[in-house]
Amino acid sequence: MAEYVQVATATEYRDEAVKLAQSVVAARLAAGAQIVGPVASVFWHDGEFGTGEEWQLVLKTRADRYAELEAHLMEHHPWKSPEVSAVPLTGSAGYLRWIDRTTQPDAKD
Repeated sequence: MAEYVQVATATEYRDEAVKLAQSVVAARLAAGAQIVGPVASVFWHDGEFGTGEEWQLVLKTRADRYAELEAHLMEHHPWKSPEVSAVPLTGSAGYLRWIDRTTQPDAKD
């Protein structure tokens, strides 16, 4: 059985998050995406301490599709150096079959 990952990134604006999620799911690089936000963010960036609001994208995919998903996110993301992180994902058998089925490049559903 394939391994699965949950991938996260964030954008400054909701419409950017929606556009990015749509492009990833349409390309079958992720089975689905949730957009959460706005979320409060506290961070260091370019040597400066900052706070702000972001829209978080949570994507589900197979581990063997991660490299393609990451490349797509890096190419289409509005930020030059966005967070793209992945953690292992487990779930019910039916849920994992759905991820398998919908992340096949030639999937029909």
